[in-house]
Amino acid sequence: MQIFHTVNGLRQSLVAARSTGKRIGFVPTMGNLHDAHIALIKQAQQTNDVVVCSIFVNGLQFGLNEDWDKYPRTLEADSGRLRDAGCDFLFHPNDQEMYPNGLDTQTRVICPTMTDVLCGASRPGHFEGVTTVVTKLFNIVQPDEAVFGMKDFQQLAVIRRMTEDLCVPVVITGAPIHREPDGLAMSSRNSFLTPEERPKANQLYLSLNWIVSQINAGNRDYKTLEKQASEQIEDVGFRADYISVCNSKTLQMAADDDRDITVLGAMYTSGARLIDNISLN
Repeated sequence: MQIFHTVNGLRQSLVAARSTGKRIGFVPTMGNLHDAHIALIKQAQQTNDVVVCSIFVNGLQFGLNEDWDKYPRTLEADSGRLRDAGCDFLFHPNDQEMYPNGLDTQTRVICPTMTDVLCGASRPGHFEGVTTVVTKLFNIVQPDEAVFGMKDFQQLAVIRRMTEDLCVPVVITGAPIHREPDGLAMSSRNSFLTPEERPKANQLYLSLNWIVSQINAGNRDYKTLEKQASEQIEDVGFRADYISVCNSKTLQMAADDDRDITVLGAMYTSGARLIDNISLN
């Protein structure tokens, strides 16, 4: 695996692959890799000849009082996992390489829909940071396909919309959520759970599953279901940020006759904010 810290270095190496007609897959990450990230690499390998992974903790998508400075940075371990997985290129730029003119004057990419609800309501400016850095990474790597985990369902929906609106020639692929044996969605932020919290941290998943079972049984009182699921989370000692039954494409509140529905949720532990979702049609 070749490791690059500069835009020009990576671009020059990808020219050779592209000139021979090889298909390039891309997996953007913020590092602290776990099995779910490696599954994204494996999925990208199935449909591409060359796979690029990026590791960059993007300060532009962290708000005030969020955990940018605490976010785990584990480059040596991450590099080993990527090598073992057969990743071809690792792009690991620093802040100066990604934002040479500084964050304050960085040109922004704004998606005007789906970004001020759900996670966007709790994290103002977050998705502007996501769409900006993903656009930059797409321009740097110029992949044929980019693979994103479906745990960040809203992020995936926003990136799909952005890519469509800007006519970016990249296929966006969503990969299934990887879970721990008790159902907890794998996340780098799970490392912030205390030993006392960890056995109960799957409550978000359990509550979303409960809503799905209610909908499948014919219950369409979504507001009441959301309220009751939030109470389930709070009963075990966590704070619900939101529980929402949404149309999977628009992320607006689901209508009674919607056939494509995703139930999304977020909750706070003492040191982390965890997200999850379950789709049904």
